[in-house]
Amino acid sequence: MGSARSVTINGLKIGGGAPVRVESMLKSRLTDLAACLRETERLAAAGCELARVALPDIALAPAFAALVKQSPLTLMADIHFDHRLALAAIDAGCPSVRINPGNMSHAAGLAEVVAAAEANGVVIRIGANGGSLNNAQLERCGGDRGAALVLAVEEQLRLLLDKNFSNVIISAKSSSVAETVRANLLLANKYPFPLHVGITEAGNGNSGVVKGAAGIALMLSQGAGDTLRVSLTAPGEEEVETGYNILAALGLRSRGWELVSCPTCGRRRVEVAELVARLKKLLPPAAAPGVTVAVMGCEVNGPKEAAGADFGVAGCPDGFIVFKKGAFVCRGSMDEFEEIVTREFAELLNQ
Repeated sequence: MGSARSVTINGLKIGGGAPVRVESMLKSRLTDLAACLRETERLAAAGCELARVALPDIALAPAFAALVKQSPLTLMADIHFDHRLALAAIDAGCPSVRINPGNMSHAAGLAEVVAAAEANGVVIRIGANGGSLNNAQLERCGGDRGAALVLAVEEQLRLLLDKNFSNVIISAKSSSVAETVRANLLLANKYPFPLHVGITEAGNGNSGVVKGAAGIALMLSQGAGDTLRVSLTAPGEEEVETGYNILAALGLRSRGWELVSCPTCGRRRVEVAELVARLKKLLPPAAAPGVTVAVMGCEVNGPKEAAGADFGVAGCPDGFIVFKKGAFVCRGSMDEFEEIVTREFAELLNQ
């Protein structure tokens, strides 16, 4: 699972057997430094481990330097075209930069960036985007857009390897799940470098979550991917939460307890959605990593169908029951829900 090689960004190991990392990107502009700092704080609280920051103008370099110094979160500068922006980011102490070597100002500029990265131990992430493929790449690959994405990454990678620089993360993204999965599986089988995965421009709402999750899960389940971003038209915290949910669903990583709840039917004794909401207020999202918590609407689904859960509640005619690992523990009225659940869950964790 994952790449053979690893890189380290500000103490964060990526690849080489490390857990799959969860990333996001700041939505705030550097013209509002205070907003950027607030966003990094929210992302850090949500469990984000690395966040990209767009640095589009050299005039914003002082604000970027201040952000790097004050951010509670490890950052990666996102650079296009002007090599001076990458140099400014490295000079500001940013431990990683995302560049497209092929669109740097000129060859000499790229050489300066590589030299600065080498001297400062900076990781460079390179990649290709489906929207940037050119006709020559598509023609060489016979119209196979997945293979063309791989070719585009290889062209960027060669520019760095020719300069004996290999402290890299590689990435190939598209808004097409099929293209992205094909490209990343090819890259994972061919190169030992850490691989960043995601579906770019996945969208918003349920459709965006489903599209991002489908693509990322397909790649991770086949051993491709060391770090991920769920690209949503939504706050970064939602990207992070979705990323951890994908990892938990695949059994790769758990940040907190995992919820199992029934879809409800006419047998339900309680309103399951309301019970889930009450439960979430009692149990912080990052509490009890690896613990499965079930919320079931009736005696049929709980504890019988949720017997594998570490802790669970289920509706019954006079309130609810609590069960642990399929065994009945106690019952109570809905007025006692918070008191009983808090007590019994604490006892579970102390066992």
